[in-house]
Amino acid sequence: MNTGAFACACGGTCDVDLEAVREGVRDVEVAASSRLLCRDGLDSMAHVIDEYDLDQLLVTAVDGGCKDRIRAVAEEQGLHPDATAFVDHREGAAWVHDGPEATDKVARLLNAANAGLRAEAVSRTVSRDAGERVAVIGDPETAATLSDTADVTLVADGRDFSGADGLGDVTVERGRVTAVEGSFGGFELTLAARVTDDCIGCMECVREGPEGKVTARPVDVDPDAPGGEWVDVCPTDAIDLDGVTRRLSVDQVIHPAGDSGARGGRVGYYTGPVDGATIAAVESHLGGVEKPEFLDLEMDVCAAGASSQEGCTACTDACPHDAVDRPAVDRVEFDPIACQNCGACTSACPTGATMLREPSNERIAREVEASLRTEESGGWLPWRGSEGIGTPVVAFVCSERARERLREYGRRAARGEDGRYPPVLPVSVNCTDTVGEPHVVHALAAGADGVAVVGCGDACLHSGPDPKAALVERCNRATADLGLGERVAFLAPGDDPAAFAAELAGFVDGLDDSPVPAGEHEATGRIDEPTAGGVGGSPAVQADGGRPNPTFDGHGWTLESVRTILRHVDPERDVIRGLSDFGSMEVSDACNLTPTCSNLCPTDAVRRTDGGNLEFNHELCVNCGLCEEGCPETAITMRDGLDLSLLPERRDGDPWVTVHDGEMLECVRCGEPFTSVGSAEKVQAEVGDLVEGVVPGGEHSVFEYCGDCRTSLLFGGGAGR
Repeated sequence: MNTGAFACACGGTCDVDLEAVREGVRDVEVAASSRLLCRDGLDSMAHVIDEYDLDQLLVTAVDGGCKDRIRAVAEEQGLHPDATAFVDHREGAAWVHDGPEATDKVARLLNAANAGLRAEAVSRTVSRDAGERVAVIGDPETAATLSDTADVTLVADGRDFSGADGLGDVTVERGRVTAVEGSFGGFELTLAARVTDDCIGCMECVREGPEGKVTARPVDVDPDAPGGEWVDVCPTDAIDLDGVTRRLSVDQVIHPAGDSGARGGRVGYYTGPVDGATIAAVESHLGGVEKPEFLDLEMDVCAAGASSQEGCTACTDACPHDAVDRPAVDRVEFDPIACQNCGACTSACPTGATMLREPSNERIAREVEASLRTEESGGWLPWRGSEGIGTPVVAFVCSERARERLREYGRRAARGEDGRYPPVLPVSVNCTDTVGEPHVVHALAAGADGVAVVGCGDACLHSGPDPKAALVERCNRATADLGLGERVAFLAPGDDPAAFAAELAGFVDGLDDSPVPAGEHEATGRIDEPTAGGVGGSPAVQADGGRPNPTFDGHGWTLESVRTILRHVDPERDVIRGLSDFGSMEVSDACNLTPTCSNLCPTDAVRRTDGGNLEFNHELCVNCGLCEEGCPETAITMRDGLDLSLLPERRDGDPWVTVHDGEMLECVRCGEPFTSVGSAEKVQAEVGDLVEGVVPGGEHSVFEYCGDCRTSLLFGGGAGR
């Protein structure tokens, strides 16, 4: 791919040193600039595209009209319509930072965008057919609005719509909603009423019934209505004071007074105030939906459970949109239509069973690494310190609302109002839910002085107020234990840019220079590949047999990053707290060496030796809890945290630690070890009396033979030895 970078000064309104930006951009075929690229520079841009045979453009442009003109030139030169990527050099840089800092930031952003494009995923789509049946609960105005485009059923939910207009094409159903189940294209409402379908709408019960307790359209009886002779006026005996239940199947539901049960709402199920956006969303989904496929799934490495054990629940706990389901205790299913691309499940998953497609973890890693490289670190930016960004802070910025608020700060600053804030290195994410421990620790391993998670705060469309408080607390505990001090913060830009600037400045000013050099680390996203060095500078040891997990899974990526940091720091303690994807195993004397734990472990971090020992591999353990949950003797206790003393580089390369000394029983016939002494004694104590003497001519107990030999003796007529 031939890539060209183009920088602009927006007619001199951006205080950016264009020459320095050109010098700071690397890994492109050509870097060019113009004082007013979208006007005077278009002909020159076309010439450069042709001369260097470019097929990918990186351009500093923000205004929509400018982007359209630049895209038009690119397409005229034969480039794909999506082959132009834009970088915010204005609202996010020159308008809110001093000239040298803005220049530094623009070059870094171009390099980060270039690195990200090289890791961009090929797009895929998913689709689901659906009908046009829409249930509107208790809102006649919305039902009337949708009736021209959809097959609308208005559920009364106890209301009387006698005076409502515009319901000529609307089916009006009696009953109060007691449950809403299902998903987009297949919702089922449960309705409770006190009038059956035998009702003919004669209005006798409305006239004779208790005042205010019987509705006319549709006819229904309030659950609090008293019985009496008035019930007998119904000519069809349709009044049933004991209540009747009906079910209604629809494709979408509008329930203003409902609770979706999901923090961020569900596709096809709309609660809360109804506005134009709600109507537009419903109409856009009539007949079905086609959308990008947001997730890559590798369920073979999922730690959700096996053998009826629940195990890890990270994805189901994290998803704010009910897009992840547990149809069985040991099974996980994802609904790609309900998924809204927030990344909550992917940042929580330790094994890589679920991975965000765009931006992928690898793309995020490459953008972070490129934005942190300088000439001093073997990179390419020819400035550092007072002439550029002196304290490099990686900011994971929510692309839904927080990014636009920062742009508004830039526009305010251009008008001479409050809006300036300390320069940070933004990396765009779909939502701050995308960000987890691996992203934070990697940024610090790449040399960032600090990490800011910049999100929507109270206005978050997915996870509600301060969604990353727990993450920040865990990460700061881990960085403190590693000897880096606290280097992570969550910030939410709001209506007061001065308050945000003060909060960000307080965070940035409180950071010391990181002992980890910037720009030297390039992540592989794995722990079973040799890295540049392990703890104390020795080569990192490959895990036995490797791991089946995808690259840049949470556990492997985090451990690789920690190992990089450890080459430059002296940890204050062996156990690094706050890293939730790591666990240490403790085993009590109750262990009988049953193979349950080793059979359940999804990462093969537990094994039983022929000699009767139980061994644990801390490097592979993702702390899913399956072994503890499934242990029949309740002998296992898991402790959170990364224990450096258990890693192979601290143990002369041996990743396995003996957590229980046992003794295996050898078959008296073939000599093969087949069970533990403890297990055999336990079974013999429970059922020994029932099988005593069953071995024909045997001198030994049936419990002293392995399964194969026992079968041969009992059913093959062989004699015991």
